[in-house]
Amino acid sequence: MPSTIRRQMKNMVNNYSDAEKKVREATSNDPWGPSSSLMSEIADLTYNVVAFSEIMNMIWKRLNDHGKNWRHVYKALTLLDYLIKTGSERVALQCKENIFAIQTLKDFQYIDKDAKDQGINVREKSKQLVVLLKDEDRLKGER
Repeated sequence: MPSTIRRQMKNMVNNYSDAEKKVREATSNDPWGPSSSLMSEIADLTYNVVAFSEIMNMIWKRLNDHGKNWRHVYKALTLLDYLIKTGSERVALQCKENIFAIQTLKDFQYIDKDAKDQGINVREKSKQLVVLLKDEDRLKGER
């Protein structure tokens, strides 16, 4: 079953909101990154109080994935990076409050079946995000 259909089924079964569906799509296991238009839509939704909490809850859930779902983690970090820079300021605030969750990903490990270290992408992205979150001036400059 193609991943898109499987994701649509899970979305229906779990009755995900529009915002949650967008985050799930942006952080899917597909081998390509989230589109800038999709990330832009999600960034706009972070200004809505209800959608904001749905988006962030789904991102934190994705960041807790591991193993073969390393793309969920990597893309969630990519999306977070984008949202910190272009979404509601509450995104950066919540990330600062939960910075340990991002910091622990600097030890993320996953070697795929071809013996390729896929964890390095996650480790690097988490380090970049932590540096950004800790640098108030740079954070203001990026926004």
